[in-house]
Amino acid sequence: MTNSDSRSLVPVPSRAVSVKTGKQDLVPASLNAENRRFETREDVRNYLPDILGKTLARIWIDPEFHNNFASNPTKTLAENGVMLPENIIVEFQKQDSQRPRVVVFEQKPGSKFKLRIFYLQLVMMAGR
Repeated sequence: MTNSDSRSLVPVPSRAVSVKTGKQDLVPASLNAENRRFETREDVRNYLPDILGKTLARIWIDPEFHNNFASNPTKTLAENGVMLPENIIVEFQKQDSQRPRVVVFEQKPGSKFKLRIFYLQLVMMAGR
């Protein structure tokens, strides 16, 4: 299909298709192209959502990663090259009837109050 014939809402460039043959092990996609150390709240707000989006996608398909992230999100992110400031808290929430959700909070030193910066949750949508 050419771009003029396309019915997609968002144009997608053509790409070569990758095919898995035999019993090759798939290498999990990297959460972060390079080690990334976040210094400020603005860095977290601007760049962490993309990384956590990849994290949610990987949680959906990788049970071992899911278990590791559910038990300690900050440690799992650090193991994948994402270092967060000490005042940033990442929580993984999943109730029985809901899809996984990742919530990012900021907590000032010496305070019990947590300020939610943002959250991400997988949402299924059907279209026609």
